[in-house]
Amino acid sequence: MISTRGRYAVRVMLDLAENNIDSCIPLKEIAARQDISKKYLEIIVKDLVLAGLVVGASGKGGGYRLARRPEEISIGEILEHTEGPLAPVACLAPDAASCPRAGACETLPLWAEYDRLTHDFFYGRRLSDLLPEKR
Repeated sequence: MISTRGRYAVRVMLDLAENNIDSCIPLKEIAARQDISKKYLEIIVKDLVLAGLVVGASGKGGGYRLARRPEEISIGEILEHTEGPLAPVACLAPDAASCPRAGACETLPLWAEYDRLTHDFFYGRRLSDLLPEKR
């Protein structure tokens, strides 16, 4: 399940894409438009900055802007940087240790297919796909 953190991260990124101007957007404006606590957004935006998805500037005229064009940012990137791996089971996580039962696990193909579907779905969608003119 995608948590509030992941859903809000997508909303913040979409807000930045929709209000894309050549200057930074203050977090308080995003919080007001999205009806999300500014304190909570500070935590989420920090992760997005660390992931290289958002650029922040402080001081007068400060705020945030996308680090890349919306066409270059996948929803999967946003979710994995805020949620962590999207793997449905621990043994399929990117940093998982080798499972001693993998060769005999009758359910592994099911989880592996689900993992591929989820990955392909979220990584196949770009932030630009959510912009109103794309609907």
